[in-house]
Amino acid sequence: MSLCQIRLRGTTLSKTIFTRSALMLTAALGALTTAHVAYAQEAAGADQLDEIVVTAERRSENLQKVPVSVGVVQGDALRNLTAGGGDILELAARVPGLYAETTTGRIFPRFYIRGLGNIDFYLGASQPVSIIQDDVVLEHVVLKSNPVFDVNQVEVLRGPQGSLFGRNTTAGIIKFDTIRPSMDWQGRAQASYGSYNTVTFDGGIGGPIVADKLAFRVSALYQHRDDWVDNTYTGPSADGTMSPKKDAMGGYNEKDVRLQLLMTPTENVSMLTSVHARDYDGTSTIFHRAGLTKGSNSVAGEPRSKIALDEAMNNPQAYKTYGASENIAIDMGPVTLTSITAYETTSGYSRGDTDGGAGADYPVGGVANGFGQSQGNVRDLDQLSQEVRLASNGDSAFKWQVGGMYFDSRDTTDFYQRAYFLTTAARNPNNWVRLRNKNESWGLFGQASYEVVPGFTITAGGRYTKDTKETRLVRATANAAGVSTYAGRRYVKLTGKEPSWDVSALYEVSPEVSLYARVARGFRGPTIQGRSAVFNSDFTTADSETIMSYEGGIKTSLLGNRLRFNLSGFAWKVKDIQLNGNDVNGNGVLFNAEAAKAYGLEADLEARPFENFTLSAGLSLLHSEIDDKNVYAQVCTLNGVVVCTVGDPTVTNARGVFAQIDGNPLPNAPKYTANIAARYDVPLGNGGKLFAATDWNIQGYTNFVLYKTKEFYSKGDFEGGLKIGYTAPDGKYEIAAFARNITGEKNMKGVIENYMAPVFNEPRIIGLSLSGKL
Repeated sequence: MSLCQIRLRGTTLSKTIFTRSALMLTAALGALTTAHVAYAQEAAGADQLDEIVVTAERRSENLQKVPVSVGVVQGDALRNLTAGGGDILELAARVPGLYAETTTGRIFPRFYIRGLGNIDFYLGASQPVSIIQDDVVLEHVVLKSNPVFDVNQVEVLRGPQGSLFGRNTTAGIIKFDTIRPSMDWQGRAQASYGSYNTVTFDGGIGGPIVADKLAFRVSALYQHRDDWVDNTYTGPSADGTMSPKKDAMGGYNEKDVRLQLLMTPTENVSMLTSVHARDYDGTSTIFHRAGLTKGSNSVAGEPRSKIALDEAMNNPQAYKTYGASENIAIDMGPVTLTSITAYETTSGYSRGDTDGGAGADYPVGGVANGFGQSQGNVRDLDQLSQEVRLASNGDSAFKWQVGGMYFDSRDTTDFYQRAYFLTTAARNPNNWVRLRNKNESWGLFGQASYEVVPGFTITAGGRYTKDTKETRLVRATANAAGVSTYAGRRYVKLTGKEPSWDVSALYEVSPEVSLYARVARGFRGPTIQGRSAVFNSDFTTADSETIMSYEGGIKTSLLGNRLRFNLSGFAWKVKDIQLNGNDVNGNGVLFNAEAAKAYGLEADLEARPFENFTLSAGLSLLHSEIDDKNVYAQVCTLNGVVVCTVGDPTVTNARGVFAQIDGNPLPNAPKYTANIAARYDVPLGNGGKLFAATDWNIQGYTNFVLYKTKEFYSKGDFEGGLKIGYTAPDGKYEIAAFARNITGEKNMKGVIENYMAPVFNEPRIIGLSLSGKL
């Protein structure tokens, strides 16, 4: 039994929560719809909206004609968000139902869709959100941080998506599609400069090498920011490395390149070869020890740009990643055969002062906790994937596709966890472990759709998957004399075999309005948490989880295609949900709860209410809860003292203090997110334009941990951006001034519980940008 599986009886779920949430959903949706339809009704002679084409079903289709809830961010819109040096976390709160955060810097993003995600910071963690880049599934958490540049479009597919994409996913998929080579010369670039010497370049260029036979595209990304956070620590250090330093951390260097070759030896054969490389170094996440005070979630008194760290050499991290893929499509008339072969490899390290500061300045229970450092090194990671798919061609009433996928990921990872105490300042060079992990998966899948009558189409898909994970401890932690006292398991192997399926229906009421409904079953394989061995604790594991998801919605294109409004409602239940808590050392602990469930609404709107004005908005409303009266999670304890204010019933035993979490929301599942973006152009006589654009997002109550407290949550956090500039005739180039987080909000994005240490969002960046195209 794991530390988080103490099972006791608890209280029943409060019906009041359901009622209030339902009223909030209805009221907010009504306000959004009324306000923006009113805008659109004033339109007269406005330009129409561009058609959005998605590949949510592995075919190019109009967004409004697919029976799946899809959020879309165009490449230019994403580049506006990342002009201040941001990464793919900028997608958070820009797509209804999507949230993202990190507590391990830019090499370990964590994604959540409709409340489902994983807060585990273990380098071998499994996540219910899959990342697909150019049709290649990226499963390891470091690979999921691969930068997205020269991107064409981002699609967020909400809900289980096992039938066609990746391996398995219970939450959904984020699909990044870069700009591919063309037989015509094409090029684009964007460069920006801003606060903290932040520099960004994102560009690509390509064209024919042999007319109609061979084309290329070279894409590159460069991002830099100077260090801007001071380390003010002046006390003793366990290894003598720490001393006060101005501008000690907070910066990064990101250098990426990709080369694509498109070969079309005949009209019926295309071969797309892609190779890429990444070289990154920067600062891991900074935890601000004692940035929170007991009884409050306010971080107003904690400076963002100063911290006193006594270990970890100012939190450095660095990774190098290389990859290649081959996408071959053969058109055989009635059918097309597609093969996608891909290989990814990465290695690097991330070091962090995990207690977030100096122990002498934060005694708990009469004890100064001392020095603390964590380090995770991926010595070598190799991922191989192979997918083969056969799909029907044409626009007949009956369409189908079948295929199979094989996935193999192997890595060797080291974990260091050093705890030093001011009384001895002792250093133990043997306090580290080495793990070898393997994840092997294969699946067979298929999908068919049939237009029963004009305008009414039924689609069904399925997959059978076998997913196996192995973890072997090849080097256990030892004491200062080199003697290991580890008594736990040194090898664990888990296998899950499950079907996944979905059935959907789409009815086109008119050319402007479509209704859809979808039922899906998803599956996530078992998970192993091996990092526990660094504290001489046995591995913790979690069995497979399954989800049943239900959704329905309406997709509209109204007022002469000047208003696009899509609305979906959903409900899901995950059985045997995999959760992650912490033990007394702050170490991640895996366990299964009986179930979790949620319901909510998502709305997307884009409109051109009048000429030269574009408006877009999104809204997500979510109620999630853990459904298990007998599951408990360990709370914020340091030196035997509970340091936060726990709002749930608790029990105490020899292993610590545990809170009952039945009925609590899932971690990092915002009750609501809302975003709005607007742009107004002023045409000039030369054919150019002056413009002003702004975007804002706000986030409702978000709990960061499994139990309820007065400290570990955010509520009402928001950020905004502004851009003002000039666009040349035909959009050949653009010059603008911009600001990200323009109001300088200091929002809490996560926490290390034991040390009351918050994690903050990015600072305000003000700068200039220049973009152009061929």
